[in-house]
Amino acid sequence: MQTELSRMIESICREKGVGRDVVIEAVEQAILSAARRNYPSARLEAKYNPEIGKVELFRVLTVVERVKDPNIEISLEEARSKDPEVQLGDEILEKLPEVSSRVGAYVARQNLLQKIRDTERALVYDEFKKLKGELTHLGTVQKLDRRNIIVNLGRTEAVLPEKEQIPRERYRPGDRIRAYILDVEMSQSQGPRVVLSRTHPGFLIKLFEHEVPEIFQGIVQVKAAAREPGVRAKIAVTSKDPDVDPIGACVGPRGTRVQAVVQELRGEKIDIVLWSEDAAEFVCRALAPAKVSRIIIDDEERKMEVIVPDDQLSLAIGRKGQNVRLASKLTGFDLTVKSESEVAKEQQDARLALMQIEGVDEALADELYESGVRTVEDLANADLDTLLEAENLTPEKARELQERARDWIAQHPAEQQSSEADLSSAMTSDAGEEEFSEEGPSASVEAAEETRGS
Repeated sequence: MQTELSRMIESICREKGVGRDVVIEAVEQAILSAARRNYPSARLEAKYNPEIGKVELFRVLTVVERVKDPNIEISLEEARSKDPEVQLGDEILEKLPEVSSRVGAYVARQNLLQKIRDTERALVYDEFKKLKGELTHLGTVQKLDRRNIIVNLGRTEAVLPEKEQIPRERYRPGDRIRAYILDVEMSQSQGPRVVLSRTHPGFLIKLFEHEVPEIFQGIVQVKAAAREPGVRAKIAVTSKDPDVDPIGACVGPRGTRVQAVVQELRGEKIDIVLWSEDAAEFVCRALAPAKVSRIIIDDEERKMEVIVPDDQLSLAIGRKGQNVRLASKLTGFDLTVKSESEVAKEQQDARLALMQIEGVDEALADELYESGVRTVEDLANADLDTLLEAENLTPEKARELQERARDWIAQHPAEQQSSEADLSSAMTSDAGEEEFSEEGPSASVEAAEETRGS
């Protein structure tokens, strides 16, 4: 039967895109909320009857021998007049008059609308929560709010905070925009809040996934990415298929794939690096186009000292430290880049400092240096195993040298502090050096035209 209520239910289902069962439940709850004003202590139930197009209201009564509270109880005698088979302790439903007062109708409507809003918000939240870490479809800039950009995504609005915007990017209302879904939050007062980003490394990865079929298919994998948004980025890739060149696949025919990503990132230059399981080799590739002479690794501290030829130092560090900074982010190692002449001077300074201790000649000083012992204080405090890495050094001799080092420190405190200051940039490491003389595989968007396509 078509009634005003049934038509309203159908209308809400169409307009809001909410299931009929959800709307009916909201209507029932709204009627219950209004009815409780008249029956505050009663147990109530509301059921929508589609045959009459109305919500029927019932009071739940427990069958008892003697009634103490008529709002929740009914006598056995009265109950059997309604149902002869009822027993003590059973519950029966007593139909109540419809909620038809203006106050009741108003409360019902308001509760219904709030329930619909809450349901819509929950649906939107669930939808976008699943999309966290993905790209949005093209949204529309709706307005600018205190340097934040409000984006219309269709089902909801999202915010692109100022700190998540690429520097020097400018948008106006009506512009189309794509971004990375950084987070989805739920606010009790405002509903779901979708936070976008165009600076997150994940945005770069997802753009490549969108442009490179081999990444989408899982043949080529992106292992890491690092960005200085709007300026430069590095991305590390590898291939599961030996016949597929991961760098070539990302560059694309005539550089079309990487150029599409660069265009979306407003000219951000991109270095595509071949990933390696070997940490030292990976670092060398990440620092390309600079050539690396050798590396000293401290696995425990996740640090590396990278030594390069003098003419490669500025290339390895990059403009304002950009190249080494991005390589550090990409590889997960704290990198210190030094020239060969700088390291040679440090080694000579350390050699002279250690040779102040009686019994330490030039050869032993060099061996101690390679073991990570670079100051007199290092010698005094080193563990015995470290010192015994030096050839022809017995435990007794090592302990004797340590005692002499401690005596020297006690007699020359000012000189020791000066020596430490001169060597403050040197890294202590228990690891050996690894030699690298060739430039690691990588590709830059600047050379995209020269790089073969996949």
